[in-house]
Amino acid sequence: MKYSMTLAILSTALVLAACERPSTTVVNPPVAPATTVVAVPGPAGPQGAPGATGETAPKGETGATGNTGATGNTGNTGNTGATGAQGQTGKAGDTIVVVPPR
Repeated sequence: MKYSMTLAILSTALVLAACERPSTTVVNPPVAPATTVVAVPGPAGPQGAPGATGETAPKGETGATGNTGATGNTGNTGNTGATGAQGQTGKAGDTIVVVPPR
């Protein structure tokens, strides 16, 4: 408590002193406007000489080899072959009967 009252009084004095403003006011006289120079274009002059031809550009490097293409699709099924010629009629002969043994 001993120092708190003293600190409060000093803080109040400091705050009030900081807010004080001088009563004099500075008035600046008005400045005369500067004259502005406006450029007015004149007539066009003669055309200039053509420029020199530029140098030839160096040849570019060869590009990289492309990737291998994808595998193609399977082909369609072929057409049915032609019908063969009809066989000859069998010859008449003896009939043989084979009997298996018992």
